[in-house]
Amino acid sequence: MRIAVDKLNAMAIFVRVVERGSFSAVARELKTSQPTISKVLRALESELGGKLIARSTRRLSLTDEGQRYYDECRNILAAVDAAELSFQSGRESIAGHLRIGSSVSFGRLQIAPRLAEFLKRHPDLDIDLQLNDQNQDLISEGLDVTFRIGELNDSGLIARRIGTTHRVTVAAPDYLQRRGHPQSPQALREHNCLPFNLLSSHNLWVYENDDQRHEVRINGNAQSNNSEAIREMVLAGLGIALSPVWLFSEDLKAGRVTEILPDYIAQSLPIHAVSPANRRQSARVKAFVDYMSQALQAAPELKPIR
Repeated sequence: MRIAVDKLNAMAIFVRVVERGSFSAVARELKTSQPTISKVLRALESELGGKLIARSTRRLSLTDEGQRYYDECRNILAAVDAAELSFQSGRESIAGHLRIGSSVSFGRLQIAPRLAEFLKRHPDLDIDLQLNDQNQDLISEGLDVTFRIGELNDSGLIARRIGTTHRVTVAAPDYLQRRGHPQSPQALREHNCLPFNLLSSHNLWVYENDDQRHEVRINGNAQSNNSEAIREMVLAGLGIALSPVWLFSEDLKAGRVTEILPDYIAQSLPIHAVSPANRRQSARVKAFVDYMSQALQAAPELKPIR
């Protein structure tokens, strides 16, 4: 069956509207106007003979027919992408719009500073970096790729491990002067610990020493879903944190915090680049993931302290 190019374009626009939940957002992506996007979808609905989207003043929702058509369109567009990739055999240009997701701290400290060099290499790209400490839904937020730290629970994603987050146990000198230095993981039970509560094991800290595993359930009077907030609590002398080395690397050098339990290696966390399973990884996504993988492997602040 032959599908006209403009029909494919209409399908692609329909899928993006569903994924972004907004006509205006897709119009900005495609550098066109909202009325143009609306016109394309009205024409598509007219040709199909039914409504795809139930419009309201607050949000867009699919009709039953629209949901079935959306699923089929995704399959068709994925097949077209695969055919193009096979034909082009790596000749796809690295250009266009790249929408990247990340946690706030990792995005600010590890991704944002590296964008200038990447865009210097690929001047035909433009990047939209979206930061959120909650796990972002790639489809609904229109992300091409997102970076996640920790074990992945969603098997319906394409994930590539690109690095490791080594962690360190730290406290401010003021706190240690008041409360003393814990000498073992078990001693942490007597201290005020400040967990990053988006990790499933946030109140279970795991260490290794001489090939032995040490687990301790910690307690404290404060926690947060933002790692930079944890950092500020530590700097204020509130308690002890188990955090990425890269979050405290400058503070350790400056003496604003002190590493504790240096003879115990804290459990590290993987860093993954994650893409939607039903969407071909474009040349621009692959280029950026390759770039970040190389950068993270070379970054001194991501190396273990020992």
